[in-house]
Amino acid sequence: MKFDFDTVIPRRNTNSIKYDFAEKFGKPADVLPMWVADMDFQTPPAVREALAARAGHGIFGYSEPDRSYFDALANWFSTRHGWEVDPCTSVQTPGVVFALCILIRCLTRPGDAVLVQEPVYYWFQESIRNNSRKIVVSELVFDGRKYTIDFDDFERKIIENQVRLFILCSPHNPVGRVWKKDELERLAEICLRHHVFVIADEIHGDFVYPGHRHLVFASLSKEIADHCAVCTAPSKTFNLAALETANIFIADDRIRAAVRKELGSLGFFQPNIMGLDACRAAYQSGAEWLDQLIEYLNGNLFLMRETFRTLLPQLQLVEPEGTYLPWVNCAKLGLSAPELDRFMVERAKLWLDGGTMFGASGAGFQRFNIAVPRSVLRQALARLENAVRQIS
Repeated sequence: MKFDFDTVIPRRNTNSIKYDFAEKFGKPADVLPMWVADMDFQTPPAVREALAARAGHGIFGYSEPDRSYFDALANWFSTRHGWEVDPCTSVQTPGVVFALCILIRCLTRPGDAVLVQEPVYYWFQESIRNNSRKIVVSELVFDGRKYTIDFDDFERKIIENQVRLFILCSPHNPVGRVWKKDELERLAEICLRHHVFVIADEIHGDFVYPGHRHLVFASLSKEIADHCAVCTAPSKTFNLAALETANIFIADDRIRAAVRKELGSLGFFQPNIMGLDACRAAYQSGAEWLDQLIEYLNGNLFLMRETFRTLLPQLQLVEPEGTYLPWVNCAKLGLSAPELDRFMVERAKLWLDGGTMFGASGAGFQRFNIAVPRSVLRQALARLENAVRQIS
């Protein structure tokens, strides 16, 4: 490979949430962290060069995205996803979760119902709860191999709860589904029929494995584009979470204006210049790096898959179609959700995300972060094998 993903870059004593704050989160200091969704890989060279150039200039005054930034956005989504987007419909925010909260505040009132599909990224529920809205759950269906959508339940929950806002996770975190066109079209048809606006969180859209294709929700039709907000960011793709830059695409002029007004009411006007430079450089020059990263992650998936097959048959990898966050079924260990969480921390010495963080239907599952050098993944799997052997 042209790019190095094998070298272990020390992250301790860098103010890393993942590595430096175990005790703050109630974990022992010797756990191997494979939880929060950032990667242990350096961002692409072009991004580091752009940040170094900006730092070298030494002036960090108020800044705005320019034409080259918007051109980079448009080109990235056109070439990677076949989505011809008007960059003028974009709004820059400090992150996708920040945008979720703003959109919830703009599109609903306190007490209104917002629908999610559990198990799902826990900040969906937190964003709804923290803004005094009602969480409505339509659970995904697990058939023992993969997750699908219960469309009848989805529509029934909308009708029964007078839902006007749905947060779609695409690709889905944590179950790893890359939704197919017919699935997205059926969701869209139900939402349009019942006047439900869709927030499409597509932050993992660049992580799709061979044989699958991420379809931007707004690309389905103009009518759908007018009834959704597509939330994107370079943060997951290029490991830029701390630079707090997201691009939210809202075709409806009225809603986009309301979002900008709400941002202003919170005192947010200009985005982070380092984040803007990093995003532009990543989208302009990061494609080859990303292609090789996905190839490397596919190798990590192969290692995990084969380890489970040959040494850990008690664990089941829910085969991911996208994301770098495999969802693992641990039901055969026969442990309750709290017992499983303690087992992973105390016996396996691994810090993972327990399944119930993502909703009640996540009981018995754990989410792994495999965006690490392969030697680190081998160490994690060895710890897990040793711990499971002790209780088997």
